[in-house]
Amino acid sequence: MTKKERFERMIAYFEEARPTAQSELVYEDPYQLLVAVILSAQCTDKRVNLTTPALFAAYPTPCELAQATPEEVLELIHSISYPNNKSRHLVGMAQKLVADFDGEVPSDIDELQTLPGVGRKTANVIASVIFNLPALAVDTHVFRVANRIGLTRNSKSPLQTERELIRHIPPEKIPIAHHWLILHGRYVCQARKPHCAECGIADLCEYHRAQQRRGDKAEKPC
Repeated sequence: MTKKERFERMIAYFEEARPTAQSELVYEDPYQLLVAVILSAQCTDKRVNLTTPALFAAYPTPCELAQATPEEVLELIHSISYPNNKSRHLVGMAQKLVADFDGEVPSDIDELQTLPGVGRKTANVIASVIFNLPALAVDTHVFRVANRIGLTRNSKSPLQTERELIRHIPPEKIPIAHHWLILHGRYVCQARKPHCAECGIADLCEYHRAQQRRGDKAEKPC
């Protein structure tokens, strides 16, 4: 199977299996999603969604968050991973958002990355989810799934994976493809125990094929 055929097969499957894939973070506007994505680094969406209601009630706009202290924010996000760093990032992000962007979340990926706590992955999430731009955030799920399926080969970094995926996925499908791969990695192609028997694209998965070969060798008599 060529790489082109592999991507086409993957896209066709997900278009049927997950036609409405979207973020599992709960938000009402770009500011709230930006806050939620910053909090989600090395933390589950479920935990973030349990934390953000109180945070948004206290600081419903960037202007109000910009006037808070990291210590005040820390009290509301202490159950999140790395709360000290994230509380500082959130306040710094809000201050810069107000000072440089009139409190509006920018769509430009480079401008987004000038905000404290916002790296390329977070910027790509905002660009694709809020502005429907052809930006593809690569987290651990996307990185793992792309490599296992064979969409990438021996990728050494998230950026390398991102570039390879964008090269082969049509621009209009890139925003939803981000969610396809994340959700597939979260619920099917899990890190420790992938559910290959439940996977609709196991037939094109190089990881699954390698596991089958190992099983065949183990069953051969001495």
